Amino acid sequence: MSDEVQDEVTSINAIYGDDTLVQDQNLAAHYALTFPSQPSISLHIEFPPDYPDAPPSILGTKSTGDDVAKGEGSHLVSLTRDALAEIYTPGAACVFDLIEEVTTRLQQLGLDRSARPPEEQTAQTHGQAASSSSAPTTHHHQQQSSDAPQPPDWDLAPPPPWTLSSVITEKKSIFLARCAPVTSVDQAKQYLTHLLSTDKKVAKATHNITAWRIRGEGGVQFQDCDDDGETAAGGRVLHLMELMGVWGCMVVVTRWYGGVQLGPDRFRIINSVAREAMLGAGFGQEGGKEGGKRKGKK
Repeated sequence: MSDEVQDEVTSINAIYGDDTLVQDQNLAAHYALTFPSQPSISLHIEFPPDYPDAPPSILGTKSTGDDVAKGEGSHLVSLTRDALAEIYTPGAACVFDLIEEVTTRLQQLGLDRSARPPEEQTAQTHGQAASSSSAPTTHHHQQQSSDAPQPPDWDLAPPPPWTLSSVITEKKSIFLARCAPVTSVDQAKQYLTHLLSTDKKVAKATHNITAWRIRGEGGVQFQDCDDDGETAAGGRVLHLMELMGVWGCMVVVTRWYGGVQLGPDRFRIINSVAREAMLGAGFGQEGGKEGGKRKGKK
């Protein structure tokens, strides 16, 4: 396994789960790729010796679950090949972008199985409409104190409009930044809470460095940062935002520590992914002017 492929496998599995990209025990360059949005299907992919200068090949389905309808695996293969042809850039690792692009397309087609309960997935597989009358429901009542705090129902809340950077792996440490437009401190805090409550990989990361700059009513300005244990990192991200003239924005840089200390180089990487996420979201463009064209995660 080449260093490039090893870095990609480590990054992808750290973000999406250990079973996302798994090497074939018999064929070193062959892997099983499972999309979080289609957990019952794994695709058979092959990395060429000169990857990422050449793209991986989508060879077909590796395995399909019992709940997968006829033709669904072939459709995912075709969809993935089309997505790969569009997002691949010679010399750039592409599996992360491929997963994100395929997930977006599956969501647009209403085929994201990760967002539906198992009983609904099974009903759709057999061509049935899932309804409350199809199966009896047992309700269990548990008395709760009226003033007991209730956890927020994040399933009913729209996810924050994150724009992601590319993943950088350095000596087994993994860095990923995300950026979102915000209009208040409360909204920034809600976005961070939503992220840590709904993404277990991010919640288990070594550090989640945050910074935001917000202009409120009457010209009141708010800016703050949090190192989350990565000493001085939050302040550096905030300083970067100041240099870029960014307002109405929050950034979260996630680091999964790989066991090897990076020294000052970690700050370069943190700022690099933070800057990429902000530019991707349309902040800090046009010579550092405030705002700029904003766009959501593609």
